[in-house]
Amino acid sequence: MENVLGLIAGQGRLPFLVADGARRAGLRVVCVGLGDNAEASLAEHTDIFHKVPLARVGSWIRNLKKYGVTTTIMVGRVAKRRIYTPWRIVRYLPDWRAVRIWYWRLRGRDKRNDTLLCALADELASGGIYLESSIMYCKEHLATEGIMTARGPGSFVNADIEFGWEIVRKLGELDIGQAIAVKEREVIAVEAIEGTAGMIERAGKLCPKGNWTLIKAAKPNQDMRFDVPCVGPDTVKSLAANGGKCIVLQKDKVVIIDKPETIELANRLGIAIVGY
Repeated sequence: MENVLGLIAGQGRLPFLVADGARRAGLRVVCVGLGDNAEASLAEHTDIFHKVPLARVGSWIRNLKKYGVTTTIMVGRVAKRRIYTPWRIVRYLPDWRAVRIWYWRLRGRDKRNDTLLCALADELASGGIYLESSIMYCKEHLATEGIMTARGPGSFVNADIEFGWEIVRKLGELDIGQAIAVKEREVIAVEAIEGTAGMIERAGKLCPKGNWTLIKAAKPNQDMRFDVPCVGPDTVKSLAANGGKCIVLQKDKVVIIDKPETIELANRLGIAIVGY
């Protein structure tokens, strides 16, 4: 049905932005919230809302197709580190589709984000659910080129940006992470499985003098259906608390959650935000 959009939702504000944008575009939104990740209040921003078990992909498909959904957007955080917790089979009770993803589609392959998410997208497609670009209905929240805050970076920070840009792009090319922390042309911290928030805290501990820069970019071959890099108010607060002074984002590729509010908060806390 052309006027229906599916939404597979994890944690955070991004599912809310997508749902609101799709409804403004005249679509009915049918949402499946993943386990304890999606917020219950998302039901107020969608037309249909169901909680589904995280590791039961068949349940996602059934609940979407019941309402005529084929086109779907998947957004929101799911902590990947949960995959490696003890007794994960007992804890999540995966269905046959989840088992097929892990032990058949991923057999002999690495478990990096791109590999895992592409396997998931293929499994969803086999059930008639097709993922679309996750930024389709929230493009107004993308980073734009240039200085977006009242305060801009100084000359030393500009040198760090030039130094760190190719490094963060190479990091994305290797599908390790999407962000780095840089000071005085030295990489302080690299994002990995802990995510940007964990990396920011680590950078604060490793650089107690502060005045470092966060650089975040999409992968060179970024699949816009999933894992689109984001920052938001929590990023700005954490950066300020851990001594960071500047956030550099790839223009047209990184989502700024609640963009006006995030920029206003950055202005209050003395954080520069730059699109590069």
